[in-house]
Amino acid sequence: MKNNIFEKETSSDIIKRINDLTPQIDAIWGKMSVDQMLAHCNVTYEMVYDGIHTKPNAFLKFILKNLVKPKVVSDVPYPKNGKTAPQFVIKDAKNFELEKKRLEGYILKTQELGAAHFDGKESHSFGKLTKNEWNNMFYKHLDHHLNQFGV
Repeated sequence: MKNNIFEKETSSDIIKRINDLTPQIDAIWGKMSVDQMLAHCNVTYEMVYDGIHTKPNAFLKFILKNLVKPKVVSDVPYPKNGKTAPQFVIKDAKNFELEKKRLEGYILKTQELGAAHFDGKESHSFGKLTKNEWNNMFYKHLDHHLNQFGV
């Protein structure tokens, strides 16, 4: 993937796109509102930094590692209206400004920690990932949902 979330230029571009969102913006596809989308994107970072999500059991982790991981960490973009894992489903309305600020903070923290910090780091669901796999997972998820809202 040519975009690298660990580089300041890429993370700044993503944050600029996030700042182009407004609470009134509508999705081009999908069911989420913009505040739900921001909260949804925060789940990835909550799993990395906050430890508030239950880790999958051994059987589920085996399934995730073998069936889901290749789609999530490759550089192939996500299709529109793809299936979402249950812990990523946001049903309630969220505070737009709070979720936006949280997401920007997570992106900056990730960029500041850098690729070396993530290389070989254990993920919540997929086992150890390379820095490229972490980048693909972080960047393409954000890019997918920012495209969903036309920014």
